[in-house]
Amino acid sequence: MDRRAFIGTLASGLLAAPDATRAQPAGKVPRIGVLLGASPESSHPIEGFRQGLRDLGYVDGQNIAIEYRWAEGRLDRAPELAAELIRLKVDLIFAPGTAVAQAAKEAGPTIPIVIATAGNPVGDGLIASFARPGGNVTGLTMSPGPEIGGKYLELLKEAAPGVRRVAVLWNPLTAAHTVMLKETGAAARTLRLELHPVPARRPGEIDGAFAAISRVRANGLIVLPDPMFEALRGRIADLATKGRLPAMYGLEDHTEAGGLMSYAPSLPDLLRRAAGYVDSILKGAKPADLPVELPTKFELVINLKTAKALGLTVPRSLLLRADQVIE
Repeated sequence: MDRRAFIGTLASGLLAAPDATRAQPAGKVPRIGVLLGASPESSHPIEGFRQGLRDLGYVDGQNIAIEYRWAEGRLDRAPELAAELIRLKVDLIFAPGTAVAQAAKEAGPTIPIVIATAGNPVGDGLIASFARPGGNVTGLTMSPGPEIGGKYLELLKEAAPGVRRVAVLWNPLTAAHTVMLKETGAAARTLRLELHPVPARRPGEIDGAFAAISRVRANGLIVLPDPMFEALRGRIADLATKGRLPAMYGLEDHTEAGGLMSYAPSLPDLLRRAAGYVDSILKGAKPADLPVELPTKFELVINLKTAKALGLTVPRSLLLRADQVIE
């Protein structure tokens, strides 16, 4: 993945600083709480958020103060950490993912909260609608929209032209998957592909799902973006490889864990754009009035090690379009 970002000079940051805090009382430095589910060592994409703030003239320790809290993979700690930030009287909380945002909203039902990677903010009760969030939460969603299924199929067919029967691993408990399946089915008919949806609601159902995929004799696989599937990404990639299944994933983490290909929203880009919401709120905007935005930048990642294990030669034309190639 190309994670390069424009780095503003200190001089430009200082010039922009007065405007960046113009809605704050004179002498008051706004305090931002950042609540993350991961650990500092595994959260390098958060640099996109920091860079977004710098681009807008915010310099931590000068005209803004940032308080970080890390759940380090233990999301059960998120409510406690959110409560800590509330006690510190932060002006707003940046809680990018669903679990941490829910914890922040419960701890502070009136404090502004900015999200960036929530998959289904309406279905999960974070906002009333994308156009009018209606409460104290706004920001961006990582959900690419239902039409992404067609793109998954096109890329999978380009990488593996022999694919004819495509299984789709989906979670019936994820509201967005039902609509995504419908759109993917329409795209499959256009591409003259057979589609075989295979459900998995809980981690213990993954092995059975792959047994079902084998029974329908699928020779391609799409794994829809889902937190449970992401948590099991190593197991899913291993089962796909053992089953000789060229697979397309909706989250980049799957490819890094051994999956063949992923086409997913750019996490650094979403985090960078989230800084704009922080800026607007500090200048007086209300979260309820700021529409939640969809991802606009996507990245294609291809794992050539997995392609080799599958006996697959990825076309050079596709490799040239990839944002990252794992060799």
